[in-house]
Amino acid sequence: MQENPRPGTGGERFVRYGERTGNESIVYFTRDLSAAGLRKAYAKVNGTIGGRVGIKLHTGEKNGPNIIPRAWVRELVEQDLPGAHIIETNTYYEGDRYTTEQHRETLAVNGWDFCPVDIIDDKGTTDLPVEGGKWFDHMTVGEGLLDYDSMVTLTHFKGHMMGGFGGSNKNIGIGCADGRIGKKAIHSYPDGGQWSIATEELMERISESTKATIDHFGRRVCYVNVMRNMSVSCDCEGTSAEPVVTPNVGILASMDIVAIDQACVDIVYAMREDEHHDLVERIETRHGLRQLTYMQELGMGNVRYVLVDLDHGEARMDVADAVRDLEPFSG
Repeated sequence: MQENPRPGTGGERFVRYGERTGNESIVYFTRDLSAAGLRKAYAKVNGTIGGRVGIKLHTGEKNGPNIIPRAWVRELVEQDLPGAHIIETNTYYEGDRYTTEQHRETLAVNGWDFCPVDIIDDKGTTDLPVEGGKWFDHMTVGEGLLDYDSMVTLTHFKGHMMGGFGGSNKNIGIGCADGRIGKKAIHSYPDGGQWSIATEELMERISESTKATIDHFGRRVCYVNVMRNMSVSCDCEGTSAEPVVTPNVGILASMDIVAIDQACVDIVYAMREDEHHDLVERIETRHGLRQLTYMQELGMGNVRYVLVDLDHGEARMDVADAVRDLEPFSG
């Protein structure tokens, strides 16, 4: 942790592929938005997943309209991850998941009843080191995280009210930090309001929190992002989320958290103006692109990647192929 740190800049500027440096990671892509598509994507990145498995999933507020369909997750668990637990934490804001009791009620309403759901900060917290952090030397996470040998990060990619976009980084960085200490450290200055940290500094704090968790798991973590029902609002907003206007795209999977979130962002930017206007505006006005550049600076992965088309013999593709002939969102 640095003394008197300052946030970086450029979180509102999209860096085109040709301007990026570094190695390339593999990101798999399928247009098949279904349980079968989810299983197909996961199968490409599950080689290191074993032992007691936690599935980091945003299970949503009551009756949230945009979360990953339960039936898809159920089939994935039953067919590919028997014995796995969904892992969640309580929220920093007061709402339907603020306490464990409220959280359990919300889980029941939303139908997450086909496998155990572990609210990992229910019985306490633990600290994980943040190596090379600017803002933190440790992050406080739910103590239950330590009960798992590996983690599958299953993320609904969408916008976010403060982060600009919510990908695997937000799912882990906010979603594994406990509801009272860790999330407060990410969002709030000691002498400020509940949401007093924003723009580039918030992106950097989220990313450092994520680094603590993925460093803990090492190679025993993988990432699957579902680009479906992409409201500019996070699933934390539940039924109050802004209407979806961005077309559905597909499912991505990778062993590299930076590459998968970058690929999702690149796919959004590759859409036509009328398709991506709202989501790009949300990303840029919140300076959310700093998530990507800072994760690269922290050595968490690569902003360059090879995109592999699972629908066409694993041929190499580009983001223009992913957004060709998208159908307008119809609910």
